[in-house]
Amino acid sequence: MRLTKVGALAAALSGVLVLSACNAGSSTDGGDGGDDVGGDDGGSASAGGTDGSDGGSGEGGSGSGGGDDRVVIGLAAEPASLDFTTTDGAAIPQALLYNVYETLVKVDQSGEIVPSLASDWSVSDDGLTYTFTLVEGATFSNGEEFTADDVVFSIDRVKSDAWTISLKAQMDIVDSVEATGDHEVTVTLSEPSNSWLYAMTTRVGAMFDENGVDDLAESTTGTGPFVFSDWQRGSAITLERNPDYWGDEPFFDEVVFQYFADPTALNNALLTEQIDVIGTVQAPESLTEFEGGDYQIIEGTTNGEVVLSMNNGAAPFDQLPVRQAARHAIDHQTLLDTCWAGRGALIGSMVPPTDPWYEDRTGDYPYDVEEAKRLLAEAGAEGAAVRLRIPSLPYAVSCGTVVESMLEDAGFEVTIDQLEFPAAWLEDVFTNHDYEMSIISHVEPRDMRAVFGNPDYYTQYGNPDFVALLDEADAGTPEEQVTAMKEAAKFLSEDAAADFLFVLPNLIVADPDITGLPENAITESFDLSALARG
Repeated sequence: MRLTKVGALAAALSGVLVLSACNAGSSTDGGDGGDDVGGDDGGSASAGGTDGSDGGSGEGGSGSGGGDDRVVIGLAAEPASLDFTTTDGAAIPQALLYNVYETLVKVDQSGEIVPSLASDWSVSDDGLTYTFTLVEGATFSNGEEFTADDVVFSIDRVKSDAWTISLKAQMDIVDSVEATGDHEVTVTLSEPSNSWLYAMTTRVGAMFDENGVDDLAESTTGTGPFVFSDWQRGSAITLERNPDYWGDEPFFDEVVFQYFADPTALNNALLTEQIDVIGTVQAPESLTEFEGGDYQIIEGTTNGEVVLSMNNGAAPFDQLPVRQAARHAIDHQTLLDTCWAGRGALIGSMVPPTDPWYEDRTGDYPYDVEEAKRLLAEAGAEGAAVRLRIPSLPYAVSCGTVVESMLEDAGFEVTIDQLEFPAAWLEDVFTNHDYEMSIISHVEPRDMRAVFGNPDYYTQYGNPDFVALLDEADAGTPEEQVTAMKEAAKFLSEDAAADFLFVLPNLIVADPDITGLPENAITESFDLSALARG
């Protein structure tokens, strides 16, 4: 982490950035869910999460930076809906998860699973039975008590037709869920799973009240430290402190997520004191504007793998040599330096450096234009026509022209097609698979299965040998999980299912007196619980 400060500076833990993506489901590394495309980003697409959020964004909206009891956080893209059970995209859980909707367990900044609505839990020796002890005194924002029956309802609802995003598949492994007391729940799995408890820290683990799910797109009923207050579409979402929250009282009375379509407008909003925090810097080269000034700069990492997606189910990328050619055509360091100011990490496969099974796979396909040309000739695909259909998100737009130039140098014929995000990109690329290539950041945690384990997903991959490695990882010991996941990442890379451009950095700029900001964005949530003004 790199901190720059002039004046007081305190950066600490919590939260997530919603990169843009789409996650249409998101999964945990061995789990199967959608991803960030957005994802869950992230878009929503889950098909990869993207930029941290899923939705169009406005120019900013009215208002000024917060006072002592109010904080305004500037972000790049707003949600398309408040309902993350039926709408993909990382922006919804970014704003609502952990803040409005809570889970039984959550992930802290170190990546550890810690208690939330469950004060404790145990796992049977055979790994099939999880028993959760629930906190007492928690209530939903409508005044109803949170009990074991709500856990049963929430888990069963994920397994029902009420949930439609692909992430719901992470709950398929649950055989039964039973209230074994007012504040005790027993969940039985059909087979052991290393990924299921981690999945419970994501949106699929959110706890709902049965009487509060009639209009999830427009209203919320949660147990969290904040309640949904107002949404000025195209501009801002406001959360207010929950006066009846069962846990530690949050510092701020009001938190505003303000959305900006333009990176320059986002930066100017902080420079002119309209906002207090830039939650996700969208123009890394502009950080010099804030260095040496009265701002704190936080630079950490994220789960946001920026993926050069290839449609494995359609020509020309249904041929391995063509996919390999595309990988050899990209000079990744030059691309990162050019389009994202050299900030971020090169990875080589679908695993960020913060995951236990990360290995540097950047050497699998070194930059080699002549080899790319040879592979294209081998496949009889010289001059292959490719539509690079990218979302209207800063990193995708910035990197798209660089990728276009590099692919054309190798013999591809590339046409860039910029699609409004999330609506047009989700419809054309994610849902209809009408594309040859795209660029999207998958921001959901541990989403390798989500993005590549399902042949019906937008990447149309789902190689059975790859899926078998994921299954082996999920069912084995923790040590066997790490080994098998490394093998899966190697398989994915060598089979050139996509090209993995880089992992987005977590870049935050804020007023010097804001504390509790996240160093790393490694969950779906921008967790507000630690945020304060000091």
